[in-house]
Amino acid sequence: MTGKPRPVIYQLFVRLFGNTNETRKPGGSLAENGCGRFVDINEAALTSIQSMGFTHIWLTGVLEQASGTDYPGRPPDHPDLLKGQAGSPYAVRDYFDVCPDYAVDPARRREEFQELVTRCHALGMKVILDFIPNHVARSYASDVHPERSFGEGDDRSVFFDRDNHFYYLSPDESGPPLQLPVQHSGEAHRYDLEDLHGRVTGNNIISWKPSIHDWYETVKLNYGHDFTTGRDTSHLPGPEASIDEVPKTWRTMDEILEWWQGMGVDGFRVDMAHMVPMEFWRWLVRRARGRDAAFFIMAEAYDNDPMKLTDSNVFDELLDAGFDAVYDDPAYDILEGIYDEGFWANDLDPLIFGSDRFHHALRYAENHDEVRIANPHVWGGHGMQVGKAASAILFGMGRGPVMVYNGQEIGESCGDREGFSQDPTRTSIFDYWCMREFSKWVNGGRYDGGGLSEGQKSLRNWYARLLRVIAGPSFTDGEFFGLNYYNHTNSHADRLEGESYSGHWLYAFLRHDAASGQAFLIVANLHPTLPIPDLRLIVPEDAVQILQRQSHETWAFTDRLETTEPTTAHASKAELTGQGVCLGEMAPFHAWMFEIKSA
Repeated sequence: MTGKPRPVIYQLFVRLFGNTNETRKPGGSLAENGCGRFVDINEAALTSIQSMGFTHIWLTGVLEQASGTDYPGRPPDHPDLLKGQAGSPYAVRDYFDVCPDYAVDPARRREEFQELVTRCHALGMKVILDFIPNHVARSYASDVHPERSFGEGDDRSVFFDRDNHFYYLSPDESGPPLQLPVQHSGEAHRYDLEDLHGRVTGNNIISWKPSIHDWYETVKLNYGHDFTTGRDTSHLPGPEASIDEVPKTWRTMDEILEWWQGMGVDGFRVDMAHMVPMEFWRWLVRRARGRDAAFFIMAEAYDNDPMKLTDSNVFDELLDAGFDAVYDDPAYDILEGIYDEGFWANDLDPLIFGSDRFHHALRYAENHDEVRIANPHVWGGHGMQVGKAASAILFGMGRGPVMVYNGQEIGESCGDREGFSQDPTRTSIFDYWCMREFSKWVNGGRYDGGGLSEGQKSLRNWYARLLRVIAGPSFTDGEFFGLNYYNHTNSHADRLEGESYSGHWLYAFLRHDAASGQAFLIVANLHPTLPIPDLRLIVPEDAVQILQRQSHETWAFTDRLETTEPTTAHASKAELTGQGVCLGEMAPFHAWMFEIKSA
């Protein structure tokens, strides 16, 4: 982690977080359904989050976005330009402004945002915002800095020019004008602002008639590379290029980051970072760190996306460009797939190789793009307890950042069809809404969990204990040693009837830090209903040598994750490599984090 403290991130979607309006009218307006505001994220809320162990707050959806809500001097966007009444937080309308929905006084929205940043900083927490470099809303026009609006001064007569902000469509048999796919009044909407000069969609679609499945509400930004010519971006400037040597979009984006850094923002979560040239990231991150050496930047990126702008592994390229961390989507997919696609816990093992990548992975069991882990239609339909074993594995594996999405910690399950979003397994990012379970924790702005069930309170306390355990040096500075491979033939692991080897539902590994001498054994039973009756884990000679920092013959294993009657086991060196350490019965959806000490 480049010598920085390990970020423990709480993803807070401002629109939803403090909203306790119970109307929940599908497709409802702000006036009908309500909306969370900056002021709702008060000292009580932030203190409760900070006391759980979070170091960073990702304030999701803050940038001013295209929206159907009207404000003085800011008319609503046409419905055909929107996904949902509230609009997508990833269709930015003004990069130098914040969403007026979140202000008590919309005219003071930037001041109210800065007051929130001050509250976060007063508790020692860093603030992260979204950065969406690949695309902006079709209606983008900055009121704060109109001279810096994307598209100003572009040559619209050509598809591509190095110093254009956008890619422009050439006339053909299908257009102009641009026709958007969402229909109102029985016919496709003719978007007047693109009657003559249509633009490419955010997902690279070169068409006057983008489909409902495209990112039709956004337009792709141009970083000085014609993406139709392939992935070779080596012609672009290097990391030390001066400001007047780089393409125009590079300069505008640097001005945007400088603006937010000046507003007290400590870092960014970058949306779809792999769709932007790696040369740009090397240049931008260097400049941002020149203004703030502690600047934090993490990437949402997917190596299997055909729209990526590199032939190399996206994860490696972004780390080389200066990113602190990249989404670990593969590990998430495997754990979810254990319940929904027939994967085994053993399938995690191929992901542990390559220590640099492994220890810079941002791990999560939920985020705004993913399903709610407690939802009855996903993750096997097992409810909120499934998140415990999965999170213990994900948060314990590496040294990289970990992240919890607001509501995950109390078992928010969604289940609604909010309006534009018709997916009951996800909490909508497009609609004005109130989270049913989470509002019970908000409890009218007291943030004391007064409306939660005992099971929900217990779950939140469990997540707090998990975050406390992984704050130790074994997890922040230590190494990983996987144990599943050495227990494939161990019938006392998680062998079920009809299975010829172990590792379907059980995942186990060591974390150890040589400098502090701290070591942990992490064990998780992912099975929803079956306990492991007589669990014994073999620790190979190589791992024993790692643990053997003293001349003692026996080790004690004491669980630090549970609070009542913690499990303790003992094993000699010979037992570890032979029959294994005897851990007894392990309940379903259970996780242990055993601290290992000489007995």
